[in-house]
Amino acid sequence: MGNSIRRRQRKEENLKNRALIECNDCRSINTPEDVILGMIQDLESLQAECTTIDCDWMFKNKIKELRGVLDFLRDLKMEERSSLNYLIAELVEFAYELMDMDINHFTEGTLYNRRVKPLQEKIKLTKMRMINFGADEKNTGDEEEEEVVVGLEKDVKKFLDKVILKKFRLFMVLCIKGMIGIGKTTLARQVYKVGASQYQRHAWVCISSDTSDKEILMKLIEQMVVGYERDSSLEAMNARSLQKMLHQHLQGSSYFIVLDNMSKETQLKYILECLPSRGLSEGRLLLTSRYEFRTKNVNYTHEMKALDSDKSWKLFLKKIDKFTSVENKFTKELERKGREMLQKCGGLPMAIINVARQKAKQRLSGTEWEELFDSIDLSESLKLLEPMYHELGERIKPHFLYLSFFKENAIMREEKMEQIWATNGLDFGQVTRDFASRSILEVVKLQFEKSKCRLNPLLHMISIKKAKEEMGFEILRSNGDCRPSQNARHRVIQCGRDKFDHFTNEDNKQLISLIFHGGGGYLDDTSSSFWESFESLKILDMEDFGVKTLSENIGALIELRYLGLRNNYIQEIPHSLAHLENLEVLDIALNFMVEVPNTIGQMGNLRDLHMSNVIFREPLKLDGLRNLGTLTYISIDDWTYEDPSFEPMYDFQTLGIEEVDENSDIRKLFMSLANLPNLENLFLRGFRFRSMPCLDEIGVIGRLKVLKLDGRIGRLPSADNLPQWIEYIALINTCLDEDPMPILEKTGLLKYLKLRNAYTGREMVIQHGGFHMLEVLCINELWNLIKIQVGEDAMCNLKKLEINNCPHLETLPEQIRSMPDLEKFKMVTTKHIAKKMRNSGLTSEIWEEDIDP
Repeated sequence: MGNSIRRRQRKEENLKNRALIECNDCRSINTPEDVILGMIQDLESLQAECTTIDCDWMFKNKIKELRGVLDFLRDLKMEERSSLNYLIAELVEFAYELMDMDINHFTEGTLYNRRVKPLQEKIKLTKMRMINFGADEKNTGDEEEEEVVVGLEKDVKKFLDKVILKKFRLFMVLCIKGMIGIGKTTLARQVYKVGASQYQRHAWVCISSDTSDKEILMKLIEQMVVGYERDSSLEAMNARSLQKMLHQHLQGSSYFIVLDNMSKETQLKYILECLPSRGLSEGRLLLTSRYEFRTKNVNYTHEMKALDSDKSWKLFLKKIDKFTSVENKFTKELERKGREMLQKCGGLPMAIINVARQKAKQRLSGTEWEELFDSIDLSESLKLLEPMYHELGERIKPHFLYLSFFKENAIMREEKMEQIWATNGLDFGQVTRDFASRSILEVVKLQFEKSKCRLNPLLHMISIKKAKEEMGFEILRSNGDCRPSQNARHRVIQCGRDKFDHFTNEDNKQLISLIFHGGGGYLDDTSSSFWESFESLKILDMEDFGVKTLSENIGALIELRYLGLRNNYIQEIPHSLAHLENLEVLDIALNFMVEVPNTIGQMGNLRDLHMSNVIFREPLKLDGLRNLGTLTYISIDDWTYEDPSFEPMYDFQTLGIEEVDENSDIRKLFMSLANLPNLENLFLRGFRFRSMPCLDEIGVIGRLKVLKLDGRIGRLPSADNLPQWIEYIALINTCLDEDPMPILEKTGLLKYLKLRNAYTGREMVIQHGGFHMLEVLCINELWNLIKIQVGEDAMCNLKKLEINNCPHLETLPEQIRSMPDLEKFKMVTTKHIAKKMRNSGLTSEIWEEDIDP
């Protein structure tokens, strides 16, 4: 009876002690060591009352285990305790569990294996986690960088709330992707610091280019398998044995692993074979990489973005204050100069930190801030980025060099990149996608099958540097020392307000590419013989240059393959272009009401012809354009052909037709296009405010994949009358009275649907199982839309949902919660609706949730 009372009193006191241990803010006399020591003393007094060998043996084992915990806690350094507080409380909790076990748990074999041994294993694991904590801190990167984190708060919270701290028995693979120095490791480190302690086992492994699969396994075992913390015997084991050991010891345990700087997909598959998955263990594998892993094993890939101007300045200030050990204050003028200087860093944290370190050293040496912000030295950052270029295969290195042709920080059209590569004899294939998957290009907008990309300014500098070294590239500036090289083969001329003299004929003879950036005044006073000196020129690009007139002498460029005149003020295209028999790409789009001679129809080598709002004196004859693959846009009344079958135009893939109205013979157009075996992309624009005719005959264009309609239309064709291979549809300004979804949802292969000012009704309904292949849905400017209904299992493969400027749409369909692949949700709406959407929680589980404002 006395033992029972004493045990009850001890339990009540233990509960009080637990509350004190778990309270972070308490400053109790009862330290964890005091509590464990009290347990040991209680057990020793109870052991003295034992009357059996089994009872005595049980107390001896308990006391031995607790003494081990006590010695371990006493060995902890004071500076480690604050960061290990959670694990200390966990260790004391396990001690309480051990304390409360009765004799049966120790003397009955089954109970011992089921209750006591697992608890002893938990105590060992917690000790190991505490031992490895310091190693983890060192292994997770540079402490200096760790102290200053800017712009990652939302991303850290997203990872922790949605996956890492969420308890469900699933194995998940996550990837943080981005270019060198953009902060992948810093983000992973912040997630790991908070999340690792929530798992029974955890490990962080840094991977270099020469790290073998076996080395990765050994590092994982050393951090997660008890008894192998620093065991040299692992060296002697073969990979098969290491795989088996890791798998067995993780089975049934929760674990969190970070593989930092993973680069090989084969290496990832090898590691996945060692990890328990498929619901058997609550495991999280977080990768950081410059590369995209296309395997289905990766559940989500987070693309790192460069810092904007405000965050760049904030990071710079924090680093400057840290390096100089004082709080620095700047005037508005100095801040303006500092922000302008940081623009060269392209929002790359690594570059900003390097610049801050340089400026801090210069400041400490006595230089005034006014002088420090006048220039920037990025050489250190460029050295760190340059290996990216050397890792490219020999096949795609030349493609990277030609990115030097574009303006710094420009939005580059994939179509234009491919045209320049092709003009220089390069096979473009999937190169843009390859560069994006390697974090070299950032895809800022996906337009049907093509995309718009951006190259980070530092990578642009490397492209320029390597192009100068390897292919005779040069940049000449009007406000600089203009001394052209006679050996230059590719030249960019950057014009400001200052003019500079035109070069001699000798300076131009070897040029293959000539690109103009800036203002168009450079060409205003050129002589009539200016263009005659460019004997070898293949690429002439004056896009966005402000050109007003073109000389007839441009017809002397007989080697020209690419002529870019987009977005200028040109009123008339010279007839002499007919002499450019080798021209493959002519881009005169966005020159409003430019007059085009019919002689273009004689340019038989043209592959791509881009126009819009042009004037033809007589219809353009297409019969002579036998190699044409792309023609956008031409009026439906401005072209003709003698051969109605179009049979010579076997490569024709993309056609844009404008000025289509109710009087247009659209049926004749469709019947003609049906004879083009490779036509995949069709863009139709209406004429002003007139309606386009019925499109019921469009289904005869059998292989059509992309359809864009821009302009009013009375109704859509039925689903049966749409091309059966259609994958992308955009309806812009169609102003349909009837809901288009009942028709579009039946298109079997549709992956991308964009609606902008496409429907005037108040409700859209997607039926059960509709859009079963759809991956992207963009709904913009549906001004009357109030409600969207979505049936069960509809849009089951949707990955991205975007809703912008639908001011009356205040609710979303409940089915959004059950869309398993939905990763991105973006909405631009009113403040009231934005708040209501956030409070609804419908999109809280989506990885990338962006509701503005």
